[in-house]
Amino acid sequence: MIVSSEPLAQLSHLPNADGSASFSFCGYAVTATANGPIEAPRRDENPFEALVDVTVRPAAGVGGTAERQLESILQAALRQLIPVRDFPRCMIQVTLQVTETPVNAYQGTKLVQAQVVRLLLAAIGNVVGVEENLIALVWQNLPLIPALLHAAILGLLAASVPLKKVVVATTLAIPATSDDFIVEPDAEQVGKAKSLHTLSFTSDDELLLAESSGLFSVEEWNKILEAGKRVCCQDEGSGFDTAMGGIDHESTDMKAFIRTVLKTKAAADLHWK
Repeated sequence: MIVSSEPLAQLSHLPNADGSASFSFCGYAVTATANGPIEAPRRDENPFEALVDVTVRPAAGVGGTAERQLESILQAALRQLIPVRDFPRCMIQVTLQVTETPVNAYQGTKLVQAQVVRLLLAAIGNVVGVEENLIALVWQNLPLIPALLHAAILGLLAASVPLKKVVVATTLAIPATSDDFIVEPDAEQVGKAKSLHTLSFTSDDELLLAESSGLFSVEEWNKILEAGKRVCCQDEGSGFDTAMGGIDHESTDMKAFIRTVLKTKAAADLHWK
């Protein structure tokens, strides 16, 4: 599989959803659908605010613990972005289908749910083994969060769901043999990293989401936080160079990419006028 070094997105390509989007970057591809605001089920409705329902479907097999964890992370993040109090007794549904995951050429395997299930089954009866494999499950989930979040944001915008802010997410890795940070590590670099960090910042440069796994010091975390903010909050034409400050990989200006995608979609929608 050829992994694109540039993000790709397509909006409103599914006819049976209020909004839809496909997003792919660094070997991960996610298709998102968004519906709402719609009437919430009677037993779940909240008289003061809307419910945000997030469903994550894996690239292979059925959803399990990993997907439930991702859903809780994304639901908490999206609730901070959607003005839920403007839609009482309503529900906003977001469905995220993972369609592609990167191949780890070092191990010759894909990072899919079935692999994690086999690891867990092999560790039945061994508490230490179960804990280690649960850590491996979290480890494989972190690089997927940015693709899921970007696809969800694009899907919500395509569905004309108002958002308080737009967010940008990135994954950084600290290699076991170096102090430099790797922005958007590939599958092989993820396998060799001593710690992984997924950070998300809003368009106001505020931290929205922070998930980490592995061994790292407080000093390393502070550097990761600063590096993540520089990657996510870079402005178009600012001349920001991610090769500085211990980052050994040039990053993509995802904020400018999302802006360009939405401008293109708006221009196409208004072309008939």
